[in-house]
Amino acid sequence: MSPFEDERALPQVYLARHGETEWTLDGRHTGRTDLPLTARGEEQARRLGERLRGADFALVLMSPLRRARRTCELAGYGGTARVADELVEWDYGGYEGRRTAEIRRECGDWNLFLHGCPGGETLAAVCARAERVLDLLRGGGGDALLFSHRDFMRVLAARWLGLDAAQGRLFYLGTAALGILGYDHDASEPALRLWNDDRHLS
Repeated sequence: MSPFEDERALPQVYLARHGETEWTLDGRHTGRTDLPLTARGEEQARRLGERLRGADFALVLMSPLRRARRTCELAGYGGTARVADELVEWDYGGYEGRRTAEIRRECGDWNLFLHGCPGGETLAAVCARAERVLDLLRGGGGDALLFSHRDFMRVLAARWLGLDAAQGRLFYLGTAALGILGYDHDASEPALRLWNDDRHLS
């Protein structure tokens, strides 16, 4: 049985962001740098698992980066999850490890979704990865659970809703937070059922 009260017959996609790392604490862009979770991040992952207890998933996918894999394992899904390379975080190129405030001192009103990163992945490339994931999810039966990263999942959510990928910048997502992509009345009406829910961390 789902732990969420408004369960529907149509399949849903649960999005779980990885727990805290040293760089998320500092507000540094963490793309492909393969950082571990902090001790607090590991506890966040366990609490996320408690929140998900009782949910039944036909498919569990995780990013190959260890902060996402470890979150998946500590949440209790390591034995059933498959690694999906498409779920890795945005490649920030020359902005890897830097804070937005630092970048804006050099580049004014810089925004990742609007301006990209020097030597990094384009929004179009991230969007293409998201579309491949959505094609897989739409073709499967039953609910799915994804362990991934903030900016990639923001693009994924935007595309699920049929929005331009750049609109993903409007969807804030904290560490170990949970989102659910689903539908309203039928499959022609994709909807955001839950977003940035971290009540399990309180």
